[in-house]
Amino acid sequence: MEITKHLFSNLSILIILLFFCLIWLDQSRKFTLSKTTLIIISVLLLWICIQFSYNPVPHARYDLRIIPIVIGGLYLGIGLIIVMAMVIIRSFYGLDSGLVGTILLYVPLAIVFFRLSPWFWKQSSNRRISIAIYLGIILGILTTGGEFIKYTGSPWYDVLFAYFVIPPLGIGIIAYSIEYIKKSVELKHQLIKVEKLKAVEQMGAAISHEIRNPLTAANGFVQLLNDDYLPRHKRREYLSIVKDELNSAERVIQDYLTFAKPSLVKIEELNVKNELKQIINILTPMANQNSVEIITDFSVIGFIKGDRQRFRQCFINILKNALEAMPNGGYLYIETHFSKDYVTIRVRDTGIGMTSEQLARLGEPYYSTKGKNGTGLGMMVVYSIIRAMNGFIRVESEMEIGTTFHIKFPTITTYNKNEI
Repeated sequence: MEITKHLFSNLSILIILLFFCLIWLDQSRKFTLSKTTLIIISVLLLWICIQFSYNPVPHARYDLRIIPIVIGGLYLGIGLIIVMAMVIIRSFYGLDSGLVGTILLYVPLAIVFFRLSPWFWKQSSNRRISIAIYLGIILGILTTGGEFIKYTGSPWYDVLFAYFVIPPLGIGIIAYSIEYIKKSVELKHQLIKVEKLKAVEQMGAAISHEIRNPLTAANGFVQLLNDDYLPRHKRREYLSIVKDELNSAERVIQDYLTFAKPSLVKIEELNVKNELKQIINILTPMANQNSVEIITDFSVIGFIKGDRQRFRQCFINILKNALEAMPNGGYLYIETHFSKDYVTIRVRDTGIGMTSEQLARLGEPYYSTKGKNGTGLGMMVVYSIIRAMNGFIRVESEMEIGTTFHIKFPTITTYNKNEI
């Protein structure tokens, strides 16, 4: 059983190579390869099969070339290419009767592959596996028939078992793996599509809810304004409320547009320390109301390019969320660090923190950690603005300890400017 043992060892090597290939594809998160790459891999496997063949006599080579030929011809649609490659590779090992037999058997097979491959992909998954295995058995029968014609001295039962069992087994394993990966990729794409549709539904429901509330209130007060006997001061009060509600609806729409397509209206040089000081001045009353002490540690220099309004909107959202996370008081640390590549802004609070699940969903469309009190728009806007300004954001959080935001923006030349 020398032929059987040798071919079984070769099959084990092929399966191990396939296993490592699957691991690499999984790690790279990429389950699609270019046709050129697939051709190179198939030809390489074919060369391995022929190179490590069992040849008891010079004109006889027992190998597993059937496996890459069947898989390449049926699943990859490269039957003609791989057959031509096999003939070329085989010719390097001798221009003998074995080469003639290879040409007579596999060249007509290339034409069969060309006609069979489109029909093959119309079949069900299980049927494709069965077709590949049956074709492997047929090629095994034809190969053993040729071996018996040019008797090599090898035991007939060894040749029969080797070609009737091992190539079909290898083809079955590889075909099943391909079908499994194909099904997994399709399920992954379907899941992504479902998640996108779910996000759109949540977004539509949230926008509808957030806009309907101020519009309903505004509509109610407009109806009250129709009263001809309404006092002048009440009319002014109602008009002020209507204006505020319409502005509220406009802010919701603006936040949505900022998330969907953040636009930097005016790009200018921003002094990070000065901008953060302005934002802190705006939020100081809220910090005092929540008994929060703001502690700053700014680097001496730090200039970035961006939209001043968007930058302030981004950090007002972050700092406001931090203050709201400390209803019973605490400390809010705001630091900046400068390097030749990045200006890093670090915002840390001593608030209630977030769970790992909340942290993983932070920035998702219309997801809020505030429950009914939040719209889920704020953090979406933060992430969108940071991306639009070529920045990076990383968030760390632990329950009852606090949350830390790490934001990086590309630094720019300061032209020897000194910050005050």
